[in-house]
Amino acid sequence: MANNRVLQWATFARTWWIFDANHQCHIKSAKRIALYLQGKHKPIYHPLSDIGDHVVVINTAGISMRNDFWRKWKYNHHTGYAGGHSVTSAWRLHELDQTKVVEKSVYATLPGNLLRRRMMRRLHLFTDDNVPDDILQNVTDQIRQVTVVPRLIQEYTQEELDAMPKLFDWPDDYEIEFKRRKEDDEIKKYLK
Repeated sequence: MANNRVLQWATFARTWWIFDANHQCHIKSAKRIALYLQGKHKPIYHPLSDIGDHVVVINTAGISMRNDFWRKWKYNHHTGYAGGHSVTSAWRLHELDQTKVVEKSVYATLPGNLLRRRMMRRLHLFTDDNVPDDILQNVTDQIRQVTVVPRLIQEYTQEELDAMPKLFDWPDDYEIEFKRRKEDDEIKKYLK
């Protein structure tokens, strides 16, 4: 009997999740975060019940957008008064507040009912990985990233680099030939 009580408590309890937004798409990340804020990952989910969890998002300063979305993506805002409409580019909004792009993306992904503002109160955004201890001690699990972040070439060991397949070997005089061609091109530009 006690075991069922513990399972029921665990199902209804609000757990805290952490999500690393470094090098992640803000739209795909918002969709995944919204699932946890709404409680769709729980077996007792219902659209009219407020059973979602807390989500702590770190490294919002390092989000990424594909192609030239930083320049083209626009955010609309209206104060509710006449002439209160404004449009802000994603790069400008990110420059002003590095958590705002993720916040607006999650807000747009959540359902537009009366529970939206309650769910947004359970979203905790941080520009880097410095999270206050009182929040960090509540975190019990991690949300998987939507995009796999590749390692930098400097992060590979020499053994791993040697084990990587080579498509071809550079000739021994490649650097000398490259410099000579570059000098020839500069001379041709100067003579024109």
